[in-house]
Amino acid sequence: MIKIKRLVLSALIVLLPAVSMQAQQTVRMNAIKANDYGVIYSLPKTSLVVTLKVKKTVYNRGEFYQFAQRYLSIDPITESRTEFTLEDVMVTNRGVADKDNSFMVIFRPNSIAPYVHLTQDGLISTINTDPESEKTPSFDVPEPSPAPLNSRRFLSEETLMAGSTAKQAELVSKQIFELRRSRNDILIGEADNMPPDGEAYKVVMEQINNQEKALTEMFSGSTQTEYFTKEIVVIPTEKDIDKRIIGRFSEKLGPVDADNLAGAPIYLTLRSKTQKVETILSDKDKERLAKKLSEGVVYNVPGKAQLTLEFRNKTLKNMETDIVQFGTKDVLAKKMFDNMKQPIKVVFYPDLGAIKQIIQ
Repeated sequence: MIKIKRLVLSALIVLLPAVSMQAQQTVRMNAIKANDYGVIYSLPKTSLVVTLKVKKTVYNRGEFYQFAQRYLSIDPITESRTEFTLEDVMVTNRGVADKDNSFMVIFRPNSIAPYVHLTQDGLISTINTDPESEKTPSFDVPEPSPAPLNSRRFLSEETLMAGSTAKQAELVSKQIFELRRSRNDILIGEADNMPPDGEAYKVVMEQINNQEKALTEMFSGSTQTEYFTKEIVVIPTEKDIDKRIIGRFSEKLGPVDADNLAGAPIYLTLRSKTQKVETILSDKDKERLAKKLSEGVVYNVPGKAQLTLEFRNKTLKNMETDIVQFGTKDVLAKKMFDNMKQPIKVVFYPDLGAIKQIIQ
């Protein structure tokens, strides 16, 4: 059951507008008589988003691969296959609304229109000021390589009518050398039909290059690459994590689930560096803290933790991060908002529920 604490402030809380592409989307709502001048907000708990940047490479064997050395002196792709490589890893903190830590703020009816911004999940973002647009960190994912050209549309009638694969390969290799000769003649200005201007020159050279590439790939084979990202979300408890398998990675399959033994495990270790206040408070101090948290704007004070990611005996990440579950809560006293002429402004980290800045 959700615990909602009623707070009376001489400020007016709201639900907020939308901000940029990758920023937290928000909604704004004035506290009015219709909602009893009250606004409910939630504090987040931490979810760790582990983003894998993956490269997928598809190797396609050429039709004449067995003749690549004989006619073109090149080492071909001898087997069609797909390979995945783990290029990079990113860890970000994404707040998840904790409905067990929701609070209602009741405002005085005669308040002068201050407001609160909340994310669409109900997390507190700002009080009495508009939120700044902050982009979520993300990988720059390159465009996929172009698909191979259809080499058969460049084949001559003689090649298509050839009775054997060996004969076709021989004729295609001669066509490749003829294209190279034509290009060289154009470059040195000795072609029988030189392009009339610079634009025509570009078009002719591009056509020659495309044909040569497509025909050569019938011997060498072709390679296509594309990049994509895969998210693994981990929600810590209040306890440390010791080498938990959060996912697996396979060179043949790419990212797979943690229980799929086809991939090598990715391990997460998370150790708290903060001693929680509740563990050192007496019962009387805990009662005082609970009373304090019932009389103002409650916010999180995240704890610090050391995070390590390991894969195949290599450390992918070793970093310090903020974890709400390892921290405590505190409160902004309601008297801070009593100045009607110049309301106090507060900016939060929505994903943490922690205070970023107080402006007076």
